[in-house]
Amino acid sequence: MTLIDKARRGQATPAVKQVAKKEGVDVKWLIGEIAAGRVSIPANNNRRGLDPEGVGAGLRTKVNANIGTSRDRCDIRFEKKKLGAAIEAGTDAVMDLSTGGDLRAIRRAILDACPKPLGTVPIYELLVSNRSKCADKIHIDIEELFDIIEHQAEEGVDFMTIHAGLTFKAVELLRQKPRVCGVVSRGGSFLAAYMAIHNCENPLYENFDRLLKICRKHDVTISLGDGLRSGALADAHDRPMMHEMIVLGELSRACREAGVQAIIEGPGHMPLDQIEANVKMEKSLCEGAPYYVLGPLVTDVAPGYDHITSAIGGAIAAAAGVDFLCYVTPSEHLGLPEPEDVRRGVMASRIAAHAADIVKNPRFAEWDRKMSVARKALDWDGQKALALDPRAFDRFQPLQDKKHKKGDKTCSMCGEYCAYQLTDNVI
Repeated sequence: MTLIDKARRGQATPAVKQVAKKEGVDVKWLIGEIAAGRVSIPANNNRRGLDPEGVGAGLRTKVNANIGTSRDRCDIRFEKKKLGAAIEAGTDAVMDLSTGGDLRAIRRAILDACPKPLGTVPIYELLVSNRSKCADKIHIDIEELFDIIEHQAEEGVDFMTIHAGLTFKAVELLRQKPRVCGVVSRGGSFLAAYMAIHNCENPLYENFDRLLKICRKHDVTISLGDGLRSGALADAHDRPMMHEMIVLGELSRACREAGVQAIIEGPGHMPLDQIEANVKMEKSLCEGAPYYVLGPLVTDVAPGYDHITSAIGGAIAAAAGVDFLCYVTPSEHLGLPEPEDVRRGVMASRIAAHAADIVKNPRFAEWDRKMSVARKALDWDGQKALALDPRAFDRFQPLQDKKHKKGDKTCSMCGEYCAYQLTDNVI
């Protein structure tokens, strides 16, 4: 039985109990949300040593970190350093997006080292396989694709991005009105090119029932990929993107009926004033299924700072109801991230997630209140203990010791003109 099956029978699995305890929510309530498809706990039944996380309405907004090799940079040790940076920074999930080297060996190493839910994009493995053995690189062997999906499920992958909502109808819509940035999803571009060249339907859409059987067998959560997410502000909410979202709603219902957990993926690049409407559309079309967005990035002109443009959009999206933020690093659009880029990306998304959680539920503001009390008391140790990133706190806090007399509690910004001290005995 899958987690949804057990939830429908009122059973609380160890993972459900762990998540309920971490989130401070009632177990019975959580079981009901899982049964309804509004909360997912990605946890493959072959996985061992997993620290489970819940994704969905009523829970803390989660953050995902992407790592993975490329053809130009392929080193398992380097990827494990990035994984370590993501875990140390507090990520809630990790995706292995490797496209270079021995993908299975890399994935096994990451699975063994990762305590958090791990996701993949199986079609990447097919793409790499085609590159090595096919003259026609835009080719899909259905049996090979499903062998890859089955193998990854058997290995213990907790959630998989599956671009099944990108249909031939959407490809026709793309042809009618080309986009500024075209198709920016790697998996989506591969499928769109395949359909356009062979004049055929998406094999993942046509064989979705077969996919559901595999995911049900191993209790793999399907992350319904947005192959047509907007990669430029100008492309947001065009007809192909909206057509795909409607199809994703239909597929999410099929997942629930099959007892398979599902998450819906979203954009991408999007103007600030369109984000809330996008979230409301997803929640309506997909009947409250957890929503997972890449950013959204709210401007196209800030390469090198896209962890910031992403955090701005992510805060707005999460406050509007998004449940899961995929981080963006400073190297987005420029190259493969370094471990420090991974860390900065996770921290930026965590800030966005927490800012949104304060709006969603007053209980999340208690952390901020405690920090404010410690700040007013000039309690530096207390502030460090409460800081989202104690390492960053340490980087700046020693300055106050160097600039001031021994025992002075104020920082180097205000010194003797500290606002707190000036008013303490007066007001």
